[in-house]
Amino acid sequence: MHLANQIFPVLAIALLSLGSCTNSANNTASTAAAPPQELASATAGGAQAALDADKAQTQFNTYCSGCHGDNAITFADRRWKYGSSREEIFTSIKKGIPAAGMPAFAATFSDAEIENLVTYIKEGIQSVEAYSFKEQQAAQETYESEGQTIKLETVVSGIGVPWGLAFLPDGGMLVTERSGKFYRVSENRELQPVQGVPAVRAEGQSGLMDVALHPNFSKNNIIYLSYSAIKQQDGKTLSTTAIMRARLDGNQLTDQKVIFEAQPYSETRHHYGSRMVFGKDGYLYFSVGERGNEKENPQTLDRHLGKIHRIKDDGSIPADNPFVNRQGALPSIYSYGHRNPQGLAFHPATGELWSHEHGPRGGDEVNIVKPARNYGWPVVSYGINYNGQPITDKTQQAGVEDPIWYWTPSIAPSGMAFVTGNRYKGWEGDVMVGSLRFKFLSRCKIENGKIVREEKLLPNIGRVREVRMSPDGYLYIGVETGHVYKLVPVAKP
Repeated sequence: MHLANQIFPVLAIALLSLGSCTNSANNTASTAAAPPQELASATAGGAQAALDADKAQTQFNTYCSGCHGDNAITFADRRWKYGSSREEIFTSIKKGIPAAGMPAFAATFSDAEIENLVTYIKEGIQSVEAYSFKEQQAAQETYESEGQTIKLETVVSGIGVPWGLAFLPDGGMLVTERSGKFYRVSENRELQPVQGVPAVRAEGQSGLMDVALHPNFSKNNIIYLSYSAIKQQDGKTLSTTAIMRARLDGNQLTDQKVIFEAQPYSETRHHYGSRMVFGKDGYLYFSVGERGNEKENPQTLDRHLGKIHRIKDDGSIPADNPFVNRQGALPSIYSYGHRNPQGLAFHPATGELWSHEHGPRGGDEVNIVKPARNYGWPVVSYGINYNGQPITDKTQQAGVEDPIWYWTPSIAPSGMAFVTGNRYKGWEGDVMVGSLRFKFLSRCKIENGKIVREEKLLPNIGRVREVRMSPDGYLYIGVETGHVYKLVPVAKP
């Protein structure tokens, strides 16, 4: 709080932060308490006063943002140790929690002002609860959505964490499994192990990740795998994002060659990025996360981490890469200032490269990626740290690209595909994104090149890790229940 740095923040000391975005969502917890007399009088016999949002935002920014950041919805996204009811929040603000070091604010705010802040914070809580699907059944056979019914068809199961999907010309597909296994799924849905995969570090968020086919796969059988390469150094286990190019001969990889190895290696086991997509220019675009070191990696051009890269199919550098002639910059870098991008897709109409990336708590972003641009992490962010403390007080800054969409609370996005073809009426051109945290599929409605709203599909399906459009126009998702599903529109009678 701006009182400042010596006053412990309103409410935050009363909280336990949520875990990493790669964990499933925690439910809001509260403790029962009798309604305080002050609140009863402040709300005129129980009738809730209308929210004065401008005043609440000003007071939140003045007294709270120094420790919480300026986004109240992000602030509200947590497990509440001392209760999240109106009465409990009111009491916490007015009387403080002396045993926890939180001062009282009865002398700072009137009862009506506290009530207005409570309403403001409760709206943030409701925004978080909008992603709760407690009453809905998981993995149903059919789902109703806007304008159509979707049948969920199991393609394969028992794969652990299906991280990446790629479709083969013969009607089959390739599936990576995070633990390090790699499968071919035949046209008749037989699961066949593929040999010759690279050694991976399979801990935390690391492992075998994405798979992509060479643009001329039908002629050369070349594929690409992203993974967490592992090495031992000075008694420490280190890993990094790497890309292997190989030839798929039946169910055996041959001619393996590592064409990219992000530097530096790190001891951490998270934020590898690792999504890959080929552009119409024939070049491979891929993401590398900042490996949890936001202070050093994303804003420096002499490190691969926290960037989106662009290379030729053999790993060499395109002559027109944006930093190829800059002294001290790594020539593969295409854009920088990223946290952990796990969605990459080219817009089918505009040809723009779209990405999404994990924020911390709040601030998951969708960006249109342009060469040489800075996407801000950690200088600007709509999120806060998992411990409740702000990362930055800025959500915008000159020279930094703004996201075209952001999620608060964080949904933990993974996988990304634009809807093409005409099988999904009314969804044409929309972008589909998986949610790890809230276990649903997000349909982001696009109008005039902008995301205007979101429809939450397949509630409680499980942690959606991958989303792909097949060449014949069907959506497929990989879910961390070990399933790959096909979404089949059901014709209405």
